[in-house]
Amino acid sequence: MESQFSNQLCGASKKYLSIGLLAALLSCGPSRGNDSQDANGDQQTPEGSVSISGAFALYPLANVWAEEFRKEYPDIRLNISAGGAGKGMADVLTGATDIGMFSREITQVEKDKGLWWIAVARDAVVPTISDKNPLLNQLKEEGLTQKELSHMFLDDGDKRWKKSSYKINVYTRSDAAGAADVWAQYLGGKSQEDLKGIAVYGDPGLAEAVRNDDLGIGFNNVNYAFDLNTGKKYPGIEVAPIDLNSNGTLDADEAFYQSLDSITKAIADGRYPSPPARQLYFISRGKPADPAVLAFLKWILEKGQDLVSKNGYVKLSTDVIDAQRQKL
Repeated sequence: MESQFSNQLCGASKKYLSIGLLAALLSCGPSRGNDSQDANGDQQTPEGSVSISGAFALYPLANVWAEEFRKEYPDIRLNISAGGAGKGMADVLTGATDIGMFSREITQVEKDKGLWWIAVARDAVVPTISDKNPLLNQLKEEGLTQKELSHMFLDDGDKRWKKSSYKINVYTRSDAAGAADVWAQYLGGKSQEDLKGIAVYGDPGLAEAVRNDDLGIGFNNVNYAFDLNTGKKYPGIEVAPIDLNSNGTLDADEAFYQSLDSITKAIADGRYPSPPARQLYFISRGKPADPAVLAFLKWILEKGQDLVSKNGYVKLSTDVIDAQRQKL
């Protein structure tokens, strides 16, 4: 993407790798870590490489973790790419990567295939629109009810903004996405396949499509709607507020879309519903045995948690973190 918005998104933080590389294929296969012993039998620092692919939702945070992790483990090389939760799942099941980034709940079918997982953070999916929507002020005052959003994304036929003459242009994801599954479930559907609309690849692509369409609506993970550096929404993007109690007005306790800080607090304390709030996971085919992979996962559940809130995500509770450590 070459637009100004894409350039802003790609450069949102020096911590993030270029968004233009999101769909790139990994340059190497699964890791071949080494945790050798010295002459006295003492454990040495693990080394090797760890390959990671999958959900756009986790991609920014995974790169922040990787940058900090390398400072303590310089002999472990981390290769990270996005491409959607579906890609992460496919890659780990075929052995193409060590870790998949995943952004929806694990199904029983996936568990039966030997999938192993740990939760690493929380975030949410939010409805996104253009800040040039002709009814923006009305939308901010009234919000959109779950019923209205369900009609937009799940029903066929003609759709209008707040019963006006303005037609609604709906956008969804073309890649297998945990965000799309979670959004569909919130609206009363079963999966991504239930969503109607123009299919666009990836979180950045969906944000770009909505930004360029005054009458468009889509959905994005929080970190693709809000700029981490400023805490404000990206230029051209608005989050369509949800009228949670369906009373036709956006009450004070429903108005938490002003900044990244306000929306993450609402996710953390449960004011923003789940779904579309959800846990984010790292997955693998079977419990990892490679020392380099294990070192990275253990670090994420310990020191890595200190970076979660600082980077626009919601930290896991102490009980949840302890449960994930037990799985390692």
